[in-house]
Amino acid sequence: MTKIVTYLEMTARDQLRPAAPVSGLALELLDAGDPLVISLQVEIGAPFGWGSATRTPEQWAERRGRNPDRQHWAVTFEGAPAGMVAYQPQPGDEVEIETFGLTPAFTGRRLGGYALTLGLEKAWTLLPVVKRVWLHTSTQDHPNALPNYRARGLTPYRTETSD
Repeated sequence: MTKIVTYLEMTARDQLRPAAPVSGLALELLDAGDPLVISLQVEIGAPFGWGSATRTPEQWAERRGRNPDRQHWAVTFEGAPAGMVAYQPQPGDEVEIETFGLTPAFTGRRLGGYALTLGLEKAWTLLPVVKRVWLHTSTQDHPNALPNYRARGLTPYRTETSD
């Protein structure tokens, strides 16, 4: 099966096209060692075959040690964990959204657009100066991922194809 990876970016905060607000949806900062970080990542990624869904505890610990600046934010809906946004600051005043997604129990409930809006708004505040926010998605992600990213104002800048 051919996999297409699409890289998208936003180079100015005013490129954000917010989705309509959803009452009860919020972001909550998680400590890197919080077990919720792993459980959310696994729950979000398992249906799509993400490698993070099968990492061992040792691999998670090694990853945490290599990336001490990574931030994890739970997407909550009415106080319940519904998804996650993980950010990795990059050189050149850039922020990579390394993970964005909702758990299966919260997909299909029209939460993704506003969850991404909150995630992008937060990305622009993580460093004193942010010149670019970027992420990637693939044809193995949720089918609404790419349309949601584009609807929020992220622009594709590169694609890669592999088997």
